Amino acid sequence: MFRAHVWPILIAVAVCAATGLIAPLIGSTHIELRRAMNHVTPDYEILFFARLPRVLLALIGGAALSVTGVLFQCMLRDPLAEPYTLGVSSGASVGAVLGICFGFRATGLLSLAGAGGVLLIVLAIAMEGRRLSSFTLMLAGVTMNSISFAVILFLHNLANFSQSFAISRWLMGGLEAVEYSTLAWLAAVVLPVCALVMWRAREWNLLAIGDDWAASRGVSTTALTTFGYFAGSILTGLVTSQTGPIGFVGLIVPHALRLKLGADHRVLLPCSFFVGAAFLCICDTLSRTVIAPTEIPAGVLTALAGGPFFIWLLRSRRRSLWL
Repeated sequence: MFRAHVWPILIAVAVCAATGLIAPLIGSTHIELRRAMNHVTPDYEILFFARLPRVLLALIGGAALSVTGVLFQCMLRDPLAEPYTLGVSSGASVGAVLGICFGFRATGLLSLAGAGGVLLIVLAIAMEGRRLSSFTLMLAGVTMNSISFAVILFLHNLANFSQSFAISRWLMGGLEAVEYSTLAWLAAVVLPVCALVMWRAREWNLLAIGDDWAASRGVSTTALTTFGYFAGSILTGLVTSQTGPIGFVGLIVPHALRLKLGADHRVLLPCSFFVGAAFLCICDTLSRTVIAPTEIPAGVLTALAGGPFFIWLLRSRRRSLWL
């Protein structure tokens, strides 16, 4: 049993490590690793200031979105749930669009503020006395998604040409090279939050069966659901503030792994962390090389991959209901 749990995780770690090592060496411009390590221009600048920060951001972002996808699917007991189901990403997008329209440079901070605002609103709506309803949580998230999208369309309509272009670019979702200090604080938040989520894997297994079942086993379902929503919202809000909305990562990776590994969160969560990191890193590598020197936003590629998967999932779910 121990080996059955460990081997998939070790394979996922190996896939993530291999992707992280190879991806910085791939690009429209050929570089030599030896020259880059010896600080020879331009190989050094391309590797350490253009490609490596972007690869690290993709790894962190993919890991966070995949873990959040597993988390929300467990809490809502809905296989179609993903990090953007509960409205946090839409709130982050509203904050970023407001910053673009009013000329604020701190777009990332405004994005986090928007995500936090939606987080509090959805929790306030979903609270029924001292109990947090998963069904109401999902409905509130879908409603906030619609409201946020309407606000974005309204602001987009009022924006001038340059602002409109910036808004469109943001909403496509994409990765850029960022400062190493930004990567440091992002990892300092994302990694501990993901570790806390994985630490409670046994409780997620109980909650996935049902609230009553988990409660009968001594789990405080309201506290656990609240923790899960806060954790998922923090991860989604932080990643969205740096990359824009990148969809389907939290849908594709958890389901692909669930088909192979089953629904045990002790295995599913860590594997989703590492495979999700590798998946977004591969998508970003393709986005900057497929039609180089022109780049395809990573969010476009994940949507192109996730759309057909989402349709297949809907059809599979419908067939299972008829059987």
